[in-house]
Amino acid sequence: MQCPRCRSDNDPSAQFCEECGAKLERSCPGCGQPVALGKKFCRSCGAALPAGPEAPGRAAGVELPKHLAERILTSKTALEGERKQVTVLFADLKGSMELLAERDPEEARTILDPVLTRMIDAVHRYEGTVNQVMGDGIMALFGAPLAHEDHAVRACYAALRAQHTVQQYADEVWLSQNVRM
Repeated sequence: MQCPRCRSDNDPSAQFCEECGAKLERSCPGCGQPVALGKKFCRSCGAALPAGPEAPGRAAGVELPKHLAERILTSKTALEGERKQVTVLFADLKGSMELLAERDPEEARTILDPVLTRMIDAVHRYEGTVNQVMGDGIMALFGAPLAHEDHAVRACYAALRAQHTVQQYADEVWLSQNVRM
């Protein structure tokens, strides 16, 4: 099961994330009752539930992890605004046109969405914010809205992590489907 907070993979029987300690369940925004991952409506109050991390197309909506959203909302400078230096990271999937050219659009999305998700998760891990998702790539900011003195270093770490996790995913896809990425 994938953790809704840090996106780490956990044993399906785990009740708490082995990476960040979060409880591995969602709660309804309407009534607060626990809701299983992947469900669209709350069984207690019938409220529509936001798409979870396992939903296809998650990358297009770019959900900000709760801990980052809370830090941004409590940061006075993030809300009021200030002049500061930031680092911008652009990342895309090399060779995606050749990979996806002759595929059905739905099949292409099933290959591309996990790549974008891994890129986004790498950005969030180092407290960057994804500013834009563009086809097979992302644009992310480090140092805004959350200020960090080491924003450039964080962007580099995020880029390295994105490369690493996307390569792992490519290896998994290659082994399971014989698809070369």
